Amino acid sequence: MSKIKPSKGAPYARILGVGGYRPTRVVPNEVILEKIDSSDEWIRSRSGIETRHWAGPEETVAAMSIEAAGKAIADAGISAEQIGAVVVSTVSHFSQTPAVATEIADKLGTDKAAAFDISAGCAGFGYGLTLAKGMVVEGSAEYVLVIGVERLSDLTDLEDRATAFLFGDGAGAVVVGPSKEPAIGPTVWGSEGDKSETIKQTVPWDQLHFGDRSGLPVDSEGNVKFPAITQEGQAVFRWAVFEMAKVAQQALEAAGISADDLDVFIPHQANVRIIDSMVKTLKLPEHVTVARDVRTTGNTSAASIPLAMERLLATGEAKSGDTALVIGFGAGLVYAATVVTLP
Repeated sequence: MSKIKPSKGAPYARILGVGGYRPTRVVPNEVILEKIDSSDEWIRSRSGIETRHWAGPEETVAAMSIEAAGKAIADAGISAEQIGAVVVSTVSHFSQTPAVATEIADKLGTDKAAAFDISAGCAGFGYGLTLAKGMVVEGSAEYVLVIGVERLSDLTDLEDRATAFLFGDGAGAVVVGPSKEPAIGPTVWGSEGDKSETIKQTVPWDQLHFGDRSGLPVDSEGNVKFPAITQEGQAVFRWAVFEMAKVAQQALEAAGISADDLDVFIPHQANVRIIDSMVKTLKLPEHVTVARDVRTTGNTSAASIPLAMERLLATGEAKSGDTALVIGFGAGLVYAATVVTLP
């Protein structure tokens, strides 16, 4: 017989509060067109993106996270001292160590909360939400702060016609805590590492530092370019449309509901064409509200789902208690989908 005492947490977990932060600078497509041969019409038709937000020098990954987290904590009606863990998903915090989550936990005023970063690209929020749910139910933390945050403008090649217009900056956060009824469904998640070359960093950090710099990408002035995110657009589009619709359907089935039971659909805000195709494939009823925050926020990777969730609730397009399907997918290739009750 085991000598280990069984853990004891809440019977279920739920999202109790949500918050978001978008940098003050709004960047229209006209700014992007200064360095690429394209048009506003082409960008809108291919992605749906009209504007995006770019962070200024003071709007760091930590600073944006703290702003979003503060709103989420207030929305949840708890204090920072009650947060038992801080989980931050980001690919754009450039210090290898320590984790930016530790700085955020300290500056928010938590009581020595566990804090760590995860790297799961555009599926990072779903990964973090799943970890938070496990902590609440297992009992290692009563309240968990999950943050998705990116400064993707730092990883954007503005001379790359295929990606220059896609990315934006921002932070989204939720507080996950105890619930008396199921409010976060089972997560359908996974990875397809054989497709990892379809979305990647152009140059690994070690090659930039130690490798042969003669073969590295250069800009129009002949300077070695800072590493950026690149992708094979058509391959990613096909994968997202056809394979992720299947994952979304599996998440509905795992939660024991059908598309007719949904009130809201919040997919990763990568591209309006992908979103619209998924809506069609899933045969979502007309009453389902669909997040299309990408139009004015761009692709903010791990931040996109909580930012879209926050906006839908703030505008009244979605309301507290609504049933929402959320799905994130991206570099890796990784994915995570679940059904949640909105806070």
